[in-house]
Amino acid sequence: MSLPVQFEVLGNPAPQGSKRHVGNGVMIETSKALKPWRSAVADAARDVAEDIGLLDEPMALHVEFRFPMPKSRSKAVRAMGMGPKVSAPDVDKCLRAVGDALKIGGLIRDDALFYEVHASKWEVVGWTGAVIRLEGLG
Repeated sequence: MSLPVQFEVLGNPAPQGSKRHVGNGVMIETSKALKPWRSAVADAARDVAEDIGLLDEPMALHVEFRFPMPKSRSKAVRAMGMGPKVSAPDVDKCLRAVGDALKIGGLIRDDALFYEVHASKWEVVGWTGAVIRLEGLG
């Protein structure tokens, strides 16, 4: 068994799920930030998969999304280094991007294997991206 596994992804977390109709039945993602974010997650997942192989078992997904802290935050919040992000993007749409990217990167067979999901969004001073942890049943 290769679980648990934890890794970090550097970048700017982006949501997946909001689509725009462009005609002739074609829908495109509205977030321009999605492609580079999904690529960063897939690349990190690929690196992990090279070490442990494809995961094809029930697992729990834990993701800590790290967004840049706005300059408008108080000195006290900035001094703590992080605070909860309670604005867009929606955490569920961010999770969609991660689940699909883990599959694209070859780390998991399918995101349907997640029996439990926990996610949090934080505004941080320092690096941005995500901490991703996968845990098995045992």
